Amino acid sequence: MSKRLAVAFTGPSNSGKTTLILKVARKLIHEHKLKVSIIKHDPKDKANFDVEGKDSYKFSDTGADVIVTSPNRTTYFSQKHSELEDMIRLFDDFDVLLVEGLKNLPLPRISVFRNSIDMDYFPYMNALAIDSSIDKDAYDLADVDILDLNSPDSVISWIFKNAKKIKKDKR
Repeated sequence: MSKRLAVAFTGPSNSGKTTLILKVARKLIHEHKLKVSIIKHDPKDKANFDVEGKDSYKFSDTGADVIVTSPNRTTYFSQKHSELEDMIRLFDDFDVLLVEGLKNLPLPRISVFRNSIDMDYFPYMNALAIDSSIDKDAYDLADVDILDLNSPDSVISWIFKNAKKIKKDKR
């Protein structure tokens, strides 16, 4: 039975978001035997997925939407912005969807910080994943769930209790 839970992670660059998501995803997949999908936001459009000169780059460079399929993977290159619902339809079958970034999406959100907390993230978060580099007494954290950044199990427990349930598209 598919759980279809979705949760987002946010925080400044180099705060540990990707590392935490990787740890959580690996545990969900290998220990909990769940199917995990991940959406990563690239706000500066700097990620490179294709190499200039290769056929898939040439196809994508035409402006067409392109799917590259092989025996081990399928990669989708779209020339337009997709909303969360569109991306969920692409994944279709998952137990847990982890989203990095996209702080305006209506998903429960874990903010990740090291060394200091940026209060600008507070309106967007439901939980705070921090390590011992943060002085918790220096902030008003009364209404926020505090998670150990170095404990993927505590983050997974929070996800199971708080993630948004996503209905399956009936198309």
